[in-house]
Amino acid sequence: MSIERVRNYLQKWNMQDRIQEFDVSSATVELAAQALNVEGARIAKTLSYLVDGGAVLVVAAGDIRVDNRKFKDAFHTKAKMLTADQAAEMVGHAVGGVCPFGVNEGVKVYLDVSLKRFETVYPAAGSSNSAIELTIPELEELSGYTAWVDVAKEVEA
Repeated sequence: MSIERVRNYLQKWNMQDRIQEFDVSSATVELAAQALNVEGARIAKTLSYLVDGGAVLVVAAGDIRVDNRKFKDAFHTKAKMLTADQAAEMVGHAVGGVCPFGVNEGVKVYLDVSLKRFETVYPAAGSSNSAIELTIPELEELSGYTAWVDVAKEVEA
């Protein structure tokens, strides 16, 4: 199970006990915000893309959409999201629980600058009913990120 993989991965930092599990789904930004009782923007959604034949994860604030032009500028290819089957196979987590922790070897993680406006954010923890609250420096360390990127356009309220 993917949450066990994340729990084992987070043991390196003694952070596994910070995973929160819910009796309800947290598979979408809206559901995760309700489960955590926080604003949706603070949900750190992990988006999975196909870039040069490999999986790339972009972790971004819950209130943004990816700007196709910015994505192409950053990754030199069109934004093509992984299918649910591809995400499970290439990343190692099923859709709804995709997160930047305990991913398959070779998966590159990028953090979007939209996250920097928050002191803490809530990425998933490998299942469709889990999350972990992390500071931005903790997210950087635990995700093993490759770089910060700016691929987001804010969604109008």
